[in-house]
Amino acid sequence: MSKSETSRFSFQRNVAIVGIILFVGKLIAWHLTNSDAVFSDAMESIVNIVSAFMGLYSLYLAARPKDENHPYGHGKVEFVTSGVEGSLIIFAGIIIMVESFDSLLHTNSLKKLDYGIFIILATAIVNYIMGYISIQKGKKENSLVLISSGKHLQSDTITTFGVVASLILVYFTKIYWIDAAVALIFGTYIIFVGYKIVRKSLSGIMDEADPDLLKAVVEVLAENRKKEWIDIHNMKIQQYGSGLHIDAHITLPWYNSLRESHQEMENIIKTLVAETERNVEFNFHMDDCKPHSCEICQLECTYRLHEFKKKVDWNSETISQHTKHSLRNNP
Repeated sequence: MSKSETSRFSFQRNVAIVGIILFVGKLIAWHLTNSDAVFSDAMESIVNIVSAFMGLYSLYLAARPKDENHPYGHGKVEFVTSGVEGSLIIFAGIIIMVESFDSLLHTNSLKKLDYGIFIILATAIVNYIMGYISIQKGKKENSLVLISSGKHLQSDTITTFGVVASLILVYFTKIYWIDAAVALIFGTYIIFVGYKIVRKSLSGIMDEADPDLLKAVVEVLAENRKKEWIDIHNMKIQQYGSGLHIDAHITLPWYNSLRESHQEMENIIKTLVAETERNVEFNFHMDDCKPHSCEICQLECTYRLHEFKKKVDWNSETISQHTKHSLRNNP
């Protein structure tokens, strides 16, 4: 494993260990209070633990080198495990809602709410801190596993705060159905969070275009644009784990030698690599310029057949166009 991969793995391992400790704390709180909301929160922690270990395994697989059967590496496993985690979050939300409906129909007597409040509040604070750190680390290292794990922990925190709020209200008002009603509300919220995580993982598995990612790449190219780079089109970006794979067609002067054209292609690659800390693979296809390319080419050369007319702006829409750019409808 690289230093970055080892760091992500170690952090996810700590998330799993903390998850087990918090689960034990919630079980103790449930035993003390006999609260259905606390029981539902404890059951969700089981999902946290399973998800944490799944994330740990996915990070291990993602760090494995490419092989004959996986020429692009194992990074996409992060999308799979993230999708499973999102599904588990949805399942936990359904369980909470079922338990909440049952509690509304059959009100349970609660006890020792003061102890339960302090224990559950402590688990919520720890969960939120771990979730925040996980999300920030995931964004920094472009790890969907850490981001989804962090969101899961924070969603668990919100529901736990809901449980605390319900326990406090019941403690002062003695209105026992509040306990189940609050859990019902946050069960619905958990299902929504799980859906968003599943949606994100499916978009990665299906190689759905990421407009923000494409925009960031295009901005780098536009800022460092050289006249020799006559045209860039048919750009596609694929994410696998924390790495990227970029395909594009590069139009260069037809009279360049193979060595000169290859060097320009290398210059484009170096420009992009310098602006990202992610692992990036490139598959660039070199095209020679055509007569109609003169109208968008700013180079001064003795082979020009048409006058320069207009510079084509590079943006997310133009750079992903499948064909070469031209001012003519039928070049």
